[in-house]
Amino acid sequence: MDRVEAFNSLPAGQLEAELLAVCAAPAWGRAVAALRPYPSKEAVLAAADAGARSLSWPEVLQGLSAHPRIGERAQGDSKEAAWSRREQSTAASTGDDETKAALTAANHAYEDKFGHVFLIFASGRTQEEILAAARERIGNDEATERAVVTDELRKIALLRLERLLDALE
Repeated sequence: MDRVEAFNSLPAGQLEAELLAVCAAPAWGRAVAALRPYPSKEAVLAAADAGARSLSWPEVLQGLSAHPRIGERAQGDSKEAAWSRREQSTAASTGDDETKAALTAANHAYEDKFGHVFLIFASGRTQEEILAAARERIGNDEATERAVVTDELRKIALLRLERLLDALE
């Protein structure tokens, strides 16, 4: 059985749990699950992309609820926590103490302004790159930042969904 067939044949409850680990916005998972069966991996990813782009702001906030602060290690042994640790691994291994402290300060300034964690597609980025992005985005207005956060959540969900598909047998 190929990976897409395996995805299509997952029991509904298992699929829901897997999709919630990918993106903690239940509306996104329902949108992806509703279109099964998929003919290809590209079709799954296209549906996931469309589902992420259609999330309302409250649904995006649900998705954010599962993300730790950038630079902080996700706790627990869930698949979601493992993915978060993997995505932040490059950033966690780069940067000196001064950069780490500056990133912590930027996280707090961002949260004070916007009321939620700073979310960024961290895979492959250094702490210095993430810090520069955080400082830049603190200057955004609310509407601009909501659009950026929604897109960052979308990119993270697509990466995780690809990993989920690649892990299925």
